[in-house]
Amino acid sequence: MRSARGRGGRGLLAVGALLVLLGSCAVALGVGSVDVPVTRVLAVLARRAGLGELDVSLLEDQLVWQLRLPRVLGAVAVGAVLASCGAVLQSLTRNDLADPFLLGVSSGAGVGAVSVIVLGLGVGGLAAGAVLPAAAFLGALAALAAVLLVASAGGGALRPHRTVLAGVAVAHLCGAYTSVVVIMHGQGDTARRVLAWTLGSLAGLRWSSALVLAAAALVALVWFLAYAERLDAFAFGETSARSLGVPVTATRWVLMVGTALVTATTVAYAGAIGFVGLVVPHLVRPLVGSRHRDLLPASAVAGAVLLVWADTAARSLVDGQEVPIGALTALIGVPVLVWLMARRTTA
Repeated sequence: MRSARGRGGRGLLAVGALLVLLGSCAVALGVGSVDVPVTRVLAVLARRAGLGELDVSLLEDQLVWQLRLPRVLGAVAVGAVLASCGAVLQSLTRNDLADPFLLGVSSGAGVGAVSVIVLGLGVGGLAAGAVLPAAAFLGALAALAAVLLVASAGGGALRPHRTVLAGVAVAHLCGAYTSVVVIMHGQGDTARRVLAWTLGSLAGLRWSSALVLAAAALVALVWFLAYAERLDAFAFGETSARSLGVPVTATRWVLMVGTALVTATTVAYAGAIGFVGLVVPHLVRPLVGSRHRDLLPASAVAGAVLLVWADTAARSLVDGQEVPIGALTALIGVPVLVWLMARRTTA
């Protein structure tokens, strides 16, 4: 009876979370420099879905379908990826401060982005709009390779403390490169463009990039859920996980590389958006528990909701100007992190 109640409670919580997410998306589609009522938003979506020839103006269709929906879909995907990756890495490393940028991915992506923005380096065969994401993704992969090479030197095992130290070292090296290039070669507004990219933005998302992000989020969540039981075993330490038959080294390699790859994809299109992967899993655990079969989807939905609202605020707070979304997530994340620390201290 108790387990049935537990399943029923989790089911209601899941339905409620999905309704909150859908409602947040509907509101976000109507908010902007030109507001569109929710009823008109639904009319545009219904018409595009082929549910009838509804009376929809060209402006409403362009705003909702062409401009805002890809951005909202991208926010859902990026938030889901960052939050679920944070939950995975916190379990793998048994470190409450682990986040998706643990392996130097964001700093490596910054190297690629700065090389394009400041030095004008290109990636052959790509359209102009795809050069920056491609360069950022390649930079993230290079940083990941360097971190894994350093962390696994002297043996194949990825020890959590060695991995964290390697990530810090590579991140500082990439940060040094970025600073030197901007100072020595930056001209005009290049420093502002670099800063805007590093703080994150979803402004440039269109259908092609939004669909890539959505596919990455779906693959990541299915992939992580397949390892949910192994992640549960990590909560008791490596020795206990091995005694339960978990291949610790292989699992850590697969999941660390997997989280880094999907994080690199989000950074390539949206920049480095901090605090989502760090804070969201800590907020969700008291509600759903520590079982990763519940924690991972709950973190994904919560991260999606957070980023949808953060992006909506980013493009709505200041008329004619966009606030960097990373600054808003930091304003939300820092007080929440301090509150969580104080709560644990007094518990």
